[in-house]
Amino acid sequence: MTSHSAQPSLIGHPHFHYKNGVLHAEGVALDSLANQLGTPLYVYSRAALAQAWQSYRDAIGDRPVLICYGMKANSNLAVLKEFARLGSGFDIVSGGELKRVLAAGGDPAKVVFSGVGKQAWEMRAALEAGVKCFNVESEAELHRLSEVAQSMGQRASVSLRVNPDVDAQTHPYISTGLKENKFGIAIESALDAYRTAASLPGLDIVGVDCHIGSQLTDISPYFDALEKLLDLIQQLATVGITVQHLDLGGGLGIRYTDEVPPSPKALLDQVFERLQARGLGHLHLVLEPGRSLVGNAGVLLTTVQYLKHAPARNFAIVDAAMNDLLRPALYDAYHGVQPVSPHDGDTTQYDIVGPVCESADWLARQRPLALQAGDVLALESAGAYAMVMASNYNTRARAAEVMVDGDQHYIVRQRETLDDLLRGESTLP
Repeated sequence: MTSHSAQPSLIGHPHFHYKNGVLHAEGVALDSLANQLGTPLYVYSRAALAQAWQSYRDAIGDRPVLICYGMKANSNLAVLKEFARLGSGFDIVSGGELKRVLAAGGDPAKVVFSGVGKQAWEMRAALEAGVKCFNVESEAELHRLSEVAQSMGQRASVSLRVNPDVDAQTHPYISTGLKENKFGIAIESALDAYRTAASLPGLDIVGVDCHIGSQLTDISPYFDALEKLLDLIQQLATVGITVQHLDLGGGLGIRYTDEVPPSPKALLDQVFERLQARGLGHLHLVLEPGRSLVGNAGVLLTTVQYLKHAPARNFAIVDAAMNDLLRPALYDAYHGVQPVSPHDGDTTQYDIVGPVCESADWLARQRPLALQAGDVLALESAGAYAMVMASNYNTRARAAEVMVDGDQHYIVRQRETLDDLLRGESTLP
């Protein structure tokens, strides 16, 4: 054990900082939020969202790029509204996400509809809303979309998601560009698929799409994929099929621990350099960042309930659980842990675990912390793939979400109640 006296610094969280010995989100003390609203509690920084967005805007400059926020990372209406205000488009993967975009005031003409399993009702809703483009992922989907568009007397703009068989060098569950993945159309079959699309009524070909994975900390896989896509675009031109845009998906990583993720500028500069070299500088570019816009804009607050010292491990049992933050159990993911109000004392290596009845219910392992029951902890990098993946397992109510703006805070999702969880259920007579 070592002495613990210095206040820790948060990795990758410029808008979460210690002031007078208490962790703050912008100008709001997180201990007061925990006391007032209870825990578990997701807390987002409005300024952090804006700063992440600006990093893309600065990288784009006057180049023709549309940013479509990959909203599966965090679909809270307040988050969506912020990006809509900033001029963002949206990458959606369901009819439910389309409804959220429209409810938040997003522009449907800046929406791209991705996903391997679009149903007919979702296609109809998207056509009625006037989305920019469908990212089609199979020939069967092309046929269904053609039928739906015809039945409505409309034309659907399509981009085919091409699977370039490129290893993104990330977790296998979030790698999406290999031939064994369910996503997209194999690069070898793409030309035939585009010919099919061109032959079907009710479809207009507008682009080529690709997304190779998430949490990329090396941009070289992007360029492996890009070269294959540019070959395809030039092939398409030889058979009379022209496209207006190239969609490279999202996937730029964030810093969870010691990663050094590439900047949007590093990616865009090289993409446009290669487009120009191929004589394709006229193409518009679509990007679908998710995690890199929201991941480090949020923390999850949780309170220590018990300290349990076992022969093999020491456990800090907290009130958050795998139903609040699934990433550690699902991906063996690392999230930083910081005490909201650090106190001096010897540190002990703790596993941070929740009350759910699963051995997989852990949030962090072997972290050196000086803890007491009642301490509030902040789990870092909880802006992405946290609340969106939350569940009611063990009949646990989902946590509230709060957005901080300067020295003000706003509840942007109320905490569920146990009555909420029972609503809609019934027993047999």
